[in-house]
Amino acid sequence: MESLIETAVECLVPSWWEVKVTVTASVFVIFCYWFSAYGGGDRNAGGDRSQFGENSGNGFVFDKDKIGQFKGGSTTNSAYIIKVELLAAKNLIAANLNGTSDPYAIITCGSEKTFSSMVPGSRNPMWGEEFNFSVDELPAQINVTIYDWDIIWKSTVLGSVTVPVESEGQTSQLWYTLDSPSGQVCLHIQTIKLPLNSARAIEGYAGAHARRRISVDKQGPIVVHQKPGPLQTIFDLPADEVVEHSYSCALERSFLYQGRMYVSAWHICFHSNVFSKQMKVVIPLGDIDEIHRCQHAFINPAITIILRMGAGGHGVPPLGSPDGRVRYKFASFWNRNHALRALQRAVKNYHDRIEAEKKERAESELRAHSSSTKSTRSPETPVDSSSKIEKHQAFLKEEVLVGISNDVFPCTAEQFFNILFSDGSTFLTEYRSALKDTNLKIGQWHAADEYDGQVREITYRHVCTSPMCPPDTAMTEYQHYVLSPDKKKLVFETVQHAHDVPFGSYFEVHCWWCLETTTENSSTIDIKVGLHFKKWCVMQSKFKAGTVSEYKKEVGMMLEAARSYIQSHSSGCEIDKYTPPPSAIQDIQDSS
Repeated sequence: MESLIETAVECLVPSWWEVKVTVTASVFVIFCYWFSAYGGGDRNAGGDRSQFGENSGNGFVFDKDKIGQFKGGSTTNSAYIIKVELLAAKNLIAANLNGTSDPYAIITCGSEKTFSSMVPGSRNPMWGEEFNFSVDELPAQINVTIYDWDIIWKSTVLGSVTVPVESEGQTSQLWYTLDSPSGQVCLHIQTIKLPLNSARAIEGYAGAHARRRISVDKQGPIVVHQKPGPLQTIFDLPADEVVEHSYSCALERSFLYQGRMYVSAWHICFHSNVFSKQMKVVIPLGDIDEIHRCQHAFINPAITIILRMGAGGHGVPPLGSPDGRVRYKFASFWNRNHALRALQRAVKNYHDRIEAEKKERAESELRAHSSSTKSTRSPETPVDSSSKIEKHQAFLKEEVLVGISNDVFPCTAEQFFNILFSDGSTFLTEYRSALKDTNLKIGQWHAADEYDGQVREITYRHVCTSPMCPPDTAMTEYQHYVLSPDKKKLVFETVQHAHDVPFGSYFEVHCWWCLETTTENSSTIDIKVGLHFKKWCVMQSKFKAGTVSEYKKEVGMMLEAARSYIQSHSSGCEIDKYTPPPSAIQDIQDSS
């Protein structure tokens, strides 16, 4: 019995050696935490202490100047747009122990600040990113500060340079020396003068900041009868901005920084505090170009938010993309698809609200113009009915289009339409016959009240070889064209409906052709295609991924057939029926 008690005591009570090891490890962990929280300040001496909202003596600090533009800056009536292209840097300081750096840049102009993407493990990074800034007057100054990104510690300054912008125009690609022992940065700066009160928000220059200010100004005094929420306490956003959705997720950097995402009517915000490194991202909805689902490490569902060209990063260095746009990637959602739909809905509601505001302003200006015209016109002066402004709705959803072809075509824009798509042309009949399509019915071109130009309807049955589809499917294609008054520019648009395929009622295929005459017998042709979903479905990502590549093949084959048809027609010879190779026909049928 005594031996049993001794054995139990030895197992339950730690030895003196175990106590010493535990105490030593605890002291070491406490020291590391204290050093990371309070002792690492010298590494960023002279740097921008508020770039990530890091700890300071008075608690959490964020970039007040940057947030000031969210609440209203002086961008609405700005007279100049400054486009800064951050191209590359070379011979930067080696901040890592392995002799490399993880550089990213913060570009500042006045109160506006944007972040470039981070290039890992390089002292000679290549960016190729563009940033747009709005200023009231010249001269202005562009400050570029390059930092070394660190997973735990505060970022180290690798060097900075200030470039004055004194007049409009553009500079060549110039290398600027940084104020550090080593390093240069290559910039290309272009200054564009705009008229006062210009609608830069429509063109995408001012982004969400000017629009946010307009709406806040219209509301008059803001009265809030509730306690400040996280958008006010963490991100210092206006008091009337409230959280509509909130999700637990992680921001992808060198590893995942777990935090929380907040969605409002104007911004998508993210806050994280990992290893005492606090990070905040504030993305205006107007800067978002695309939101889509993706995967992190093959198994973790994630969401990628791609910003429009020139927007730059907001609060944390974003990830780069081959096309020059930057993106943020969030993972570890409890329900990724639910969060994705909420984000896409927030962006859609934002653009609808902006369009409604633009329409309201246009109507107000029209009413003001009409009242001023009435006051200056004599009573007997008749009103010219031709002065009425006709508004036509868009035939396609331009936001879903992706460029797939840009080439030179051997005819003018007018000849292209007359030979290939006019009412008397047999091109579509021969082309659909070559693809073994049946029951082709082509309607006549006619004017439509809701669209500019003319429209027509085409129906046929298209052969399908996909195991998910029936042997053939009924297709309806609506065509629309607009030819400029000088007949040198043609816009040809199509909307296709597949009736018998799975989820066929959920989506439409939109295609946009634009031809501009350059010489007497040639023109440039630009083609875009996209998939517009009328409602959500589970196969949405797969359909979108396959549409561009599949229609790129079909458009290539159609252009080849069009060239052959136009060459035969122009030569005055008997028109040879175009027969595409069997492999091409099989590719098109498989894509269905």
